[in-house]
Amino acid sequence: MTSLQTLADHGQSPWIDHLSRAFVRDGDLAGLVAEGMAGVTSNPTIFQAAIADGDAYDEQLREVLRAQDDPKQVFLALAQHDVRAACDLLRPVYDRGESARDGWVSLEVDPHLAHDAEATVEEAVALHRLIDRPNLFIKIPGTQEGLAAVEETIARGIAVNVTLLFSLQRHQAAAEAYLRGLHRLRDSGGDLQTVASVASFFVSRVDAEADRRLDAQDGPAELKGTLAIANAKLAYQAYQQIFTGAEWDELQAAGASPQRCLWASTSMKSPDRRDVTYVEELIGPNTVTTMPRATVEAFLDHGKVDDTLTDDLDEARRVFERFAEAGIDYDDVTAVLEREGVDAFVASFDKLFEGIAGKRAELVQS
Repeated sequence: MTSLQTLADHGQSPWIDHLSRAFVRDGDLAGLVAEGMAGVTSNPTIFQAAIADGDAYDEQLREVLRAQDDPKQVFLALAQHDVRAACDLLRPVYDRGESARDGWVSLEVDPHLAHDAEATVEEAVALHRLIDRPNLFIKIPGTQEGLAAVEETIARGIAVNVTLLFSLQRHQAAAEAYLRGLHRLRDSGGDLQTVASVASFFVSRVDAEADRRLDAQDGPAELKGTLAIANAKLAYQAYQQIFTGAEWDELQAAGASPQRCLWASTSMKSPDRRDVTYVEELIGPNTVTTMPRATVEAFLDHGKVDDTLTDDLDEARRVFERFAEAGIDYDDVTAVLEREGVDAFVASFDKLFEGIAGKRAELVQS
């Protein structure tokens, strides 16, 4: 049994944060699915690297560019092929599940729309229609405007991966948006079993920003590398409280599944710490961990599996107190991370469009 399969025995679903034409075509994804991989996430940075580098997309690009010159539409024509192929490969995993099933593949709305709820919903509907697979997650950034779009998208019966969540407050707001969407879907006669959601709670970036501020303020060295895991553990406690009680029981009886916590940004940035720390320290029931390819390989090689997500909760709360005592403003840390996260995805999208333009010029000359 692989360490990925052992994660499933502990109630956690391992997903991979990687998608490309070659990854699906050459059997790498299928091989990981056989070892226990249960889902795929993607983002503009991943697609930018996959499309702009190498020649895997050149043949289709030549064909698409004959009919289309809008870089975004060219991108969607290319991504459509990869996302559909990944959905089809993971469809047996999806079909085996019931409540909170796996086998999902995520495709993100244009991050330029992160602060436009109406345009985000329109794009979510369009992407859902374009891919036309039941196991597609539409990724929507968890900005204030994004959460309004989450509610509306769920109400329309479309599954959502709420991404770029950093703070406990925003995580709770994402859950509340999901619940409002479920209520509206049920009240309109929709089938709650057709939708699901995960809340992508980012991990390593929290430590990176908090540790930077500790260094700048000559704060306590022993606090470094502690905020991200404490943050995630308290988010899971909130999840357990939100998805329980009479209101939730009623929705669950109607076919709803809870909005699971998904641990994102799980690669270790510090060379002084164990490379699979953000996976090993956040293992618990009804959760998802999504890992970049290098972290997947490391976890398969030497990852250890144990129930860790509910360990040392008092210490997790104390970590928050100690950061406040050290003068680190948690709310400002998470606000900066949300803003920088959106900006980074926008930059990747823009770089992707530039790469497509460069490929067009390259193919015309060839």
